[in-house]
Amino acid sequence: MEIRKIKFSDVEQITAIYNVYVDSTQVTFEEACITPDEMHERVEKVIKSDLPWLVLESEEGDVLGYAYASPWHHRSAYRFTVETTVYLMPEVQGQGYGTILYEALLALLHQQEIKSVIGVIALPNEASIALHEALGFEKVGEFADVGFKFEQWVSVGYWQLLLEQSD
Repeated sequence: MEIRKIKFSDVEQITAIYNVYVDSTQVTFEEACITPDEMHERVEKVIKSDLPWLVLESEEGDVLGYAYASPWHHRSAYRFTVETTVYLMPEVQGQGYGTILYEALLALLHQQEIKSVIGVIALPNEASIALHEALGFEKVGEFADVGFKFEQWVSVGYWQLLLEQSD
């Protein structure tokens, strides 16, 4: 396994991973599958923000998952705060790859002097909560019934990690 920066040739594979979640879970509030062109635009936007987008690649060269950070908000004072996202192929979940990817992402964010990392979790999602809390995130809030997907209301929780900065 290798964790590396994304290449635009990965876009088709990461789109396929993401669309599994769109189709079958409430993890994302997106309701219609996206195209590789739409994903390409999203990747470009993150890269232009000088934030990391990483992929987990198998020894065979397949993308098994990805993680990235995006601006929390676009006003200048928020420049040290990001929202993070991680997705894995369903068949590799529960094997520690999410933790490995997330730790690599957090290390890069620390180098970029990011102070605050926000994880936004559609609830319930015990696996994502466990991942975030194992990495030191703390729950800081919850909005009840803010999304509606698959004919039911979904709440969203917010977890925050403050990265230590050296002087």
